[in-house]
Amino acid sequence: MDYIDPHIHMVSRITDDYETLARMGCVAISEPAFWAGFDRGTVDGFRDYFRQLTEVEPRRAAQYGIQHYTWLCINAKEAENVSLSRDVIQMIPEFLDQPNVLGIGEIGLNKNTKNEATVFLEHLDLAAKYNQPILIHTPHLEDKYQGTRMILDMLQSDTRLDADRVLVDHVEEHTIDEVLDRGFWAGMTLYPVTKCTPQRAADMIERTGGERLLANSAGDWGPSKPTAVPDLIFELRRRGHSESLIRKVVYENPLEFFSRSKNFNFNPRA
Repeated sequence: MDYIDPHIHMVSRITDDYETLARMGCVAISEPAFWAGFDRGTVDGFRDYFRQLTEVEPRRAAQYGIQHYTWLCINAKEAENVSLSRDVIQMIPEFLDQPNVLGIGEIGLNKNTKNEATVFLEHLDLAAKYNQPILIHTPHLEDKYQGTRMILDMLQSDTRLDADRVLVDHVEEHTIDEVLDRGFWAGMTLYPVTKCTPQRAADMIERTGGERLLANSAGDWGPSKPTAVPDLIFELRRRGHSESLIRKVVYENPLEFFSRSKNFNFNPRA
């Protein structure tokens, strides 16, 4: 089955992983800007990173027939440096017309601090001014519920933003209902330690029906599995779910959400 991974950090993966994804049926990915494993110190460091996301990774992906898209921001882990964050936000428009840039992301909160909230709101202002879709990062573990509520409240406080153009990622059992009830898209991250397993994701699909729901692997610096979406496909098949439901979650829903971006030009497999 063809599928799309809507959130995977390929800058942290070797080229062989692109080949493996292609063999498993991956036809497109989107790669949000994220933390580099250390705090970058200059706006030029981010400019080089954004060039990697808009120039280098699309070429690596194309070698294996995978279409590569990206989202741009300064990650919440680095938002304590408000001055640098503002410089990066001011620089982002240089890249918004690149053909693989879908919008602003992944933005959100990490430890739910005042500085993180300040930088998050300034990202929202950028997205509103340039009419960009948004991909949201919600905090890990014990900070997740409070942080998700804070993020949703800030999103809804800006009347310029449309919930149908916002994907709230890393949802879990205790946050998914509120995200969907408020009209946002929800992303489940199949991550072995701090987020969600394919089995738990299948449970959430069964509970919600799969509307406005996406699944991704993250595939970043930590313990992660870039082929986690095929694991979910296998789990749903094992439970006897229809191919149409599976295709909706892993292919049709990402296509529908990404179509909110003016830069999304997808070529389906013939």
